[in-house]
Amino acid sequence: MSLDTRTTRTGPALLHPAYKKRMRLADTLQILCVASVAIVIAIFLADGGAARFSTPADVFTSLGIVAGLVGTDLLLVMLVLAARLPPVDRAFGHDQAMAVHQSLGKPALYLILGHAVLLITGYALAENVNVFIEAWNMFTGLPDMPLAFLGLALMIGVVVTSLVVVRRKFRYEAWHAVHLLAYLSVLVAIPHQLSVGGLLSEGSIARYYWLALYVAVAGSIVVFRFLLPVVRSARHQLRVASIEQVAPGAVSITLTGRKLEQLRATSGQFFIWRFWAHGLWWQAHPFSLSSAPSGRGLRVTVRGLGDASRQLPQLARGTRVSFEGPYGLFTENARTSPRVVLIAAGIGVAPIRSLLETVSFAPGHATVLLRSHSVGDTYLVDELTDLCRVRGAQLRVIAGKRPKGVSTWLPADAAKAGITLKKIVPELTSSDIYICGPRPWTDAVVRDARSGGVPKKQIHYERFDW
Repeated sequence: MSLDTRTTRTGPALLHPAYKKRMRLADTLQILCVASVAIVIAIFLADGGAARFSTPADVFTSLGIVAGLVGTDLLLVMLVLAARLPPVDRAFGHDQAMAVHQSLGKPALYLILGHAVLLITGYALAENVNVFIEAWNMFTGLPDMPLAFLGLALMIGVVVTSLVVVRRKFRYEAWHAVHLLAYLSVLVAIPHQLSVGGLLSEGSIARYYWLALYVAVAGSIVVFRFLLPVVRSARHQLRVASIEQVAPGAVSITLTGRKLEQLRATSGQFFIWRFWAHGLWWQAHPFSLSSAPSGRGLRVTVRGLGDASRQLPQLARGTRVSFEGPYGLFTENARTSPRVVLIAAGIGVAPIRSLLETVSFAPGHATVLLRSHSVGDTYLVDELTDLCRVRGAQLRVIAGKRPKGVSTWLPADAAKAGITLKKIVPELTSSDIYICGPRPWTDAVVRDARSGGVPKKQIHYERFDW
């Protein structure tokens, strides 16, 4: 189905003034991350580390110290990326920040493992004993070392359960509970750094630097992951106002509250919601706004994919709702081009629909692509049809099942015919592309866009994954 209705003029799509500011912020944060690694190495060298490479034992010991310092620094960077700090969200968006967070997991683990292995080897060489004997002597003879080994074991568990092949075997709630052990793994490792590590001896600059880092990271987590959501939820008093079924298994939930304009939410963003009802209060899930936010209310559209979301249609009016957010850079602020292409699969239509309501473009300069197994599987299609007609956008529904064993986002017949995103939207390279859907499907669309010559800065996506 293809509609091209251009009855109402809208303002032209301009390069968003927030883009350059966001790029400067992103560059600054990246510089700070690199500088944090350089600083910990510099502190080691300033403390006489450069002279500790005279014997094989010293080489292993010094490399072990450096590996531990850098690995711990990366762990703290990971925690900051997951702490939902406003500057990080404004610079990178939640999806990209979490992607970097996940990518740092293995390097951090390898460095911490290297720290343990290299130190044990260095001490064993210095004392001329077996490495296994040295490991046991360290475990039993040095203060706080059992806690350090516990922290290492917890970190291994967190990283292993984060692997996709393992993660898929967990329910979200169980996986999330295990993942919270990352905080504990860092916490229990701190005592041995202060009591055993000579580099962090009492009164040293390194000691105060690391303690300041720990306090800053812990404070960020406490404030932005826990205190701020509680304060905002109490202030805005969100409650369920109405529930409307939009398709079999999918509902739109409208929420009302106090002073909602102070949230400064924008179309395309998401919140992490907690519905205080029986069987739901202990779970929190991310749902995107499916209409432009206003002081009158917020709306999300949810498909029953899990145990919790299947219970949402039974929510009673007046049910209290707490939240975290708004989050995400899937917004107008990411714009770099005059044209826009909005692409969604399944319930990924929710943020696409809210974006279409407010994103700026000239008539005929926007294309909306809805991907589904069949025309009847599309959500909010009536609302999108009306919005496209009013705003002068083109709407196309691309229906059909994907071929097995082929990495494509298109139906089997389209993929066989060599259809690409560039052929569907000839003006692709002069457009910002917003994509929302399941991870494998979204990744396939991104690859197609990149193959069509679209720069990374013009591709924005949110993926259904955890």
